[in-house]
Amino acid sequence: MTKFDEATQAIRVDEHTYDVCLDPGYAIGGPLNGGYLMAVILRAAVDASPFEHPVSTTAQFHKAPVAGPAQVVVEPLKAGRTVAFARARLVQDGVTQIESLITTATLQDVEPIYADEPAFEMPPVEECAKLPDPKPESGMTLNAQMELRFDPPTIGWLHGRPSGRPESRAYFRMAEPQDPDPYVLALAVDVLPPVIFSSGSRGWAPTVDLTWHLRALPAPGWLTLLGSGRLVADGWFDEEVEVRDSTGRLVAQSRQLARVGRG
Repeated sequence: MTKFDEATQAIRVDEHTYDVCLDPGYAIGGPLNGGYLMAVILRAAVDASPFEHPVSTTAQFHKAPVAGPAQVVVEPLKAGRTVAFARARLVQDGVTQIESLITTATLQDVEPIYADEPAFEMPPVEECAKLPDPKPESGMTLNAQMELRFDPPTIGWLHGRPSGRPESRAYFRMAEPQDPDPYVLALAVDVLPPVIFSSGSRGWAPTVDLTWHLRALPAPGWLTLLGSGRLVADGWFDEEVEVRDSTGRLVAQSRQLARVGRG
C-alpha cells in the first residue's frame, strides 16, 4: 500500500457508511485538494458497487473539510448489468461537506474505435519546468506528494508575465513510485494551478462543482495534464482538463466551475 492508497483508504462500517481519515498532506494552503477528496469518496463508492471503476463523478463542494476523521455515506440508486449509480456524501462532524453522484462500470483494456489527438503538443519532460518548493509556513503540503513539470509559457505568471489566456499544462506523477490508477486520476484532474493564474488572477480559487470522466485505464509512467478555460467573468471561471497517459491515450477528462481567486 502506497502513502496515497493509505491516505484515501475507506473502512466499511456498515452497509452504507465508511470511516475515512483525511490526510493533512494533501492541503493547498489550508484547504484540502478537491481531487484528493474525490479519491477518498470514490474508494468507498467503488467498494459499495458491483463494478470496479468510477467512470463518471460529479461533486459539489459545499464546504472545505479539514484533516481528520470523517465518513463517506453511500446511497445506491440503481444497478444494471453493466453500470450502477450511487449518491455519496463526505460528512464531517455531522455536516455534509461534499455531495457527489457516481457512476460505476468495469472498463476493459481494448483498442478505441476512434481517438482524437491531444489538444496541445507538449515539449519533452526534460524541457519543462518545476515550480519552486513552497515555504513550510505556506501550508502547501500537496506539492510534496507529487511531481509536476510545467510547459514554461503556462507558468509565466510566476514571474509577473502571465500569458493572458486561461491555461495550464504539465506532466504529472506521484512522488512515491506508483502506477496511475482511477484514484490517482481523480487527484490528477485537480492538481494544476488554476488556469486563471495565466490570465492574470491570483489567490485561492475554490471549486464549486467538478465533473470528471474516467475514459480508459492508464499505462504506467507520466501523465500529461492539459488545462484550459473558456470564460472568466463576474467572479467565475471554468476549467477543463484533458489527461493523457504515457502512450498518449486519453484516460480522463474533467470540467469544473470555480470562483475567481481572492486573497
